[in-house]
Amino acid sequence: MFARTPRLLLRPGWMEDAPALAAAIGDDAVLRNLSRAPAPYSQADAEAFLALPQEPRLPRLLAFTRTQGAPRLVGGCGLHRDEEGRVELGYWIARPYWGLGFATEAARAVLSMGRASGVTDIRAGHFADNPASGNVLRKLGFRFTGRTERRFSLGRNAEVDCLLFEEGEPQRNLNDPAMDLYEDAMAA
Repeated sequence: MFARTPRLLLRPGWMEDAPALAAAIGDDAVLRNLSRAPAPYSQADAEAFLALPQEPRLPRLLAFTRTQGAPRLVGGCGLHRDEEGRVELGYWIARPYWGLGFATEAARAVLSMGRASGVTDIRAGHFADNPASGNVLRKLGFRFTGRTERRFSLGRNAEVDCLLFEEGEPQRNLNDPAMDLYEDAMAA
């Protein structure tokens, strides 16, 4: 599975992505917001992640900038099954790209791919001390369920409050200033 958005190319991770993946997730500020990534995050961890089998209906993709030069790893986004078998959205963005709308853009593409494959009732969550992730989920149309659960974060080596979300109606935020830089790509 591949997807293109105005600013991103989303594709499965390849083994040659391991160094960039390890560097991006190995950043403590990124790692602390992930529940499944071990700390510290090494190239061997990245290689193990990249070698995982992929469920055909649940995309798990890396996001790269679409630039004139070499693509740069921006983050990752995918759908996975939680411990109870429910489908959950997960994503991360490398710190240099925070606040630029890449998480919303990547997740919107991944959700479209999942829905096209017949996946429904997608859930999501974010750690309570990461409100930016909650903003992403709201832009995508997820609603806070009113429930919070404790989830273990390998990056923190601790249990953390996680706010739980479910699918709703997407908010259309067409006034995203980050998109102004990419008008030419959107017009094409």
